[in-house]
Amino acid sequence: MIEMTVAGIALDAYTRSPIVLLKDGSDRRALPICIGQDQAKAIIGAIENHEPPPRPLTHDLIGNIFDSFSLNLTRIVIHSLQDNTFYAVLCLQQGEDIHEIDCRPSDAIAIALRTNSPIWVMEEVVAAASIPVDREADEEERQAFRDFLANLSPEDFKNMNRQPGNGES
Repeated sequence: MIEMTVAGIALDAYTRSPIVLLKDGSDRRALPICIGQDQAKAIIGAIENHEPPPRPLTHDLIGNIFDSFSLNLTRIVIHSLQDNTFYAVLCLQQGEDIHEIDCRPSDAIAIALRTNSPIWVMEEVVAAASIPVDREADEEERQAFRDFLANLSPEDFKNMNRQPGNGES
C-alpha cells in the first residue's frame, strides 16, 4: 500500500465534474478520483479548516459518532478499481476490535481529513489509475536503470552470491 495525501480538488476539463487529486509522498504520482459536488465541498471545507456549521453535516456527524462510541479511524484504504469505480473501506478500531466498513472513496477521504487519519491506496490501484506528476524524474530513473543494466556483467551476479548474509556459508 502507498500512503497518499490530498493535493486538492480540480475540475474535469470535459465534464466540469470535480476530481479529488491524491498524491504520493514523493510527489511523483497523482491519483485522480471523480467525486460529486457535495463531497468536493466537504473535502474543500476540511482542507481549508472551515468552521463546522452549527448543525453537523454528514461527514461531521460521522466523526461525532466515532467519538461517542470510542471508535478510532486508523486509516482509510482505497483497495480496488473495477469498471472505472474506486472502492474504499474505513478501518475502525474500538478497543481490541477492528472493523472495516465499505465506503465511497470521496466520503472516506472527507472523513479521514476531519479525523486526521491516513489515506492509503493499494499499489495495484495506483499502478492502474495514477498519472505521472514529475515526468523528468521518471525519465531520470528509467535512464539510471538502463545505465545500471548496460554495465551489469555475469561476474556481478557471482560476486553477489558470495556476499555475507546470503544464506551461503
